[in-house]
Amino acid sequence: MALSKQDVAGIADYARIALDDEELEEMCRYMNETVQILQPIREYDLEGVEPTFHPIGDLSNVMGEDVVDDSVRALDIDTALANAGAKRDRYFRVPSILGNDGGDR
Repeated sequence: MALSKQDVAGIADYARIALDDEELEEMCRYMNETVQILQPIREYDLEGVEPTFHPIGDLSNVMGEDVVDDSVRALDIDTALANAGAKRDRYFRVPSILGNDGGDR
């Protein structure tokens, strides 16, 4: 099943990629070559094979607890904030990403 120029133009439009006539012709050739290269995969007997959505299977989060151990803290707060562009109390002060109405947090 070869892809037509209209097929490739539709895919490019869906992906919001502007292609001129020369690029459309080149992309049509490229995509048809790719389909041909992948054609042998369609010949595999996959009857009864469950789809794999993630190679690890039943993935779970293995992160540890977010607990601060003050005995091994790398920097004290004053040292960490020493070169800060702006700070308030024990915190770095950064511009609001919510706009001017978000206030100064």
